Amino acid sequence: MYVLVLNSGSSSLKYRVYEMPSEKLLAKGLVERIGLDEGRLIHQNGGDKHVVEQAIPDHGVAIELVVAALTDAGHGVIGSLDEIEAAGHRVVHGGDSFAQSVLIDGDVIRAIEENSEMAPLHNPPNLSGIYACQAKMPNVPNVAVFDTAFHQTMPDYAYTYAIPYKFYEEYKIRRYGFHGTSHRYVAHRAAELIERPLKHLEMVTCHLGNGSSICAVKYGKSIDTSLGFGTVTGIPMGTRTGDIDPCVITYLQRKLDLNKEEMDELIYKQSGLKGLSGYSDMRDVEEHALAEEKHSMLAMRIMAYSTRKYIGAYAAAMGFIDAIVFTAGIGENDPLLRSMVLNDLEFLGVQVDELANQAAVRGKEAEISTPGSRVKVLVIPTNEELMIARDTVEVTLLR
Repeated sequence: MYVLVLNSGSSSLKYRVYEMPSEKLLAKGLVERIGLDEGRLIHQNGGDKHVVEQAIPDHGVAIELVVAALTDAGHGVIGSLDEIEAAGHRVVHGGDSFAQSVLIDGDVIRAIEENSEMAPLHNPPNLSGIYACQAKMPNVPNVAVFDTAFHQTMPDYAYTYAIPYKFYEEYKIRRYGFHGTSHRYVAHRAAELIERPLKHLEMVTCHLGNGSSICAVKYGKSIDTSLGFGTVTGIPMGTRTGDIDPCVITYLQRKLDLNKEEMDELIYKQSGLKGLSGYSDMRDVEEHALAEEKHSMLAMRIMAYSTRKYIGAYAAAMGFIDAIVFTAGIGENDPLLRSMVLNDLEFLGVQVDELANQAAVRGKEAEISTPGSRVKVLVIPTNEELMIARDTVEVTLLR
């Protein structure tokens, strides 16, 4: 069974084709600069790399380029679209409507549209990819895999904000959490590596990238997570504040006479690592921190401290902790930050093998705790696309 996985952004489209159930990756690619005159498709089939540069006005044209690349006699992996039996789509926000992946129909599309108000930068392009796929492959079932679905197992005392309850009833304001597909994948993979059933494990998964979130996974279910109603809370991120006293926001609005859009720009795009150090990429921050540039050093300490604080809080929330997992761009590739995060966690039973930690880079799975460490510490490259493919097969077989 060939499954097409799509991750549609506002100006990009990532795709992969898997042969299931063997989970063999046949091809992957990226269409970027959608909506601009100078678009580009980068298609990879094993060691073969194929690039197409042209104007890509919309996601419909992007899908046409993907299909052409997949069926190309020299670079493709399928003879025709008829070989694709299902398509899986990443959808960022499912609200509290979806606790699992679902077959896409009219009701699902309406729900995604309704939730677009809570994810205006993500759900509309996700829908564009769905519409384009439906138009190009009308007989192929489409499956929506929601970033928020994994966190629907949070108890009400974890997802409810202490504001008038009517705001949840009327406007669905609550903690939703994101990166759920990533947290779910690495939790399952951690259980396999530890060789214990997931339903018996309590772990903290740390998705650290330009956007970051920490998740408490108890017996395979999310019971709390650092991102909330939007994608700005928790630990500091590339350009986002992380946790902040709401009074700071209203104070700055009054002090600087900022409107709503300007305030959003400040907390979403001008804060975090960028606001502290001037650099939004952790690699740049770390380079300047190692050169003893004080603002970059402070930015790294704040991020490490915030991550460590969430790990401790979630260990307390679960009452025990068996494992800590690092994933995503920073989590997988930054041994210095991992070391800073894990420092002083001996009281939880964490013992770090610093040589293993320093060696764990470039997208490789690794255990970076010592053999005697009560808490296993793992580095696991995330694979959201594979999880989407698995869900797509499961959902389509049940229809």
